[in-house]
Amino acid sequence: MQQKPSNEAGPGPAIILVEAQLGENIGAAARAMANFGLADLRLVAPRDGWPNEKARAAASRADHVIDAAKLFATTEEAVADLAYVYATTARNRGLPKPVVGPRAAAAALRGRSSAGQATGILFGRERWGLTNEEIALADAIVTFPVDPAFASLNIAQAVLLMSYEWMSAGLDGRITARAPVAAFDATPAPKAQLIGLMEHLEAALDEAGYFRTADKRPTMVANLRAILQRAGFTEPEIKVLRGVVAALERRHEKRRRADEND
Repeated sequence: MQQKPSNEAGPGPAIILVEAQLGENIGAAARAMANFGLADLRLVAPRDGWPNEKARAAASRADHVIDAAKLFATTEEAVADLAYVYATTARNRGLPKPVVGPRAAAAALRGRSSAGQATGILFGRERWGLTNEEIALADAIVTFPVDPAFASLNIAQAVLLMSYEWMSAGLDGRITARAPVAAFDATPAPKAQLIGLMEHLEAALDEAGYFRTADKRPTMVANLRAILQRAGFTEPEIKVLRGVVAALERRHEKRRRADEND
């Protein structure tokens, strides 16, 4: 008999597995999600394709998670509709992002979920985790308190830990983080809109000659994206900023035409 998800924990974060290599690990992650009331499984380019019968077998009747799993070609597509995302990593990447433990992350996710915000947690490849570019899409980093001499966690184990903390945060009153109370809607814009702003700004800066050398461009772009990501812009704020960029583009175009006429 197929088990059904419980509604006790309320709506939960999307669990996003990036380029998972083994179907068995996907299935074990789905089983862990079902144990603790999570059901939104997102798969980014799994190595062995999807659907995967090994994943279904390892899920141990968590068929509702497997059947509803969504497939994406890129991590950007997988997070596009989310307002707040955590990235899991055991290594210090030197990125300017808040770093929290799983308990604090789960409490914050509970608060954001109660405020109606769509959230997610990124988990990387079994062998080497997430890239810096993928982590740059997240708002904060989750790291587990493990032995530094043996810090690597199986992807399903990591999903289990976060799913457990999510459930625990809703059952024992340890909800310590809430969305800020304000007179206006401070909900962060979906990632798709933020990514659009980033790409629009980068294209405008390319046209203006801001990136003077090709070798420095990736680092400069990464720094710009980190600044924009950290701000937590709302949808109206992003519309304003894109209008500013568009106005600068028009001014640059007028100047270029004037120079050509001269």
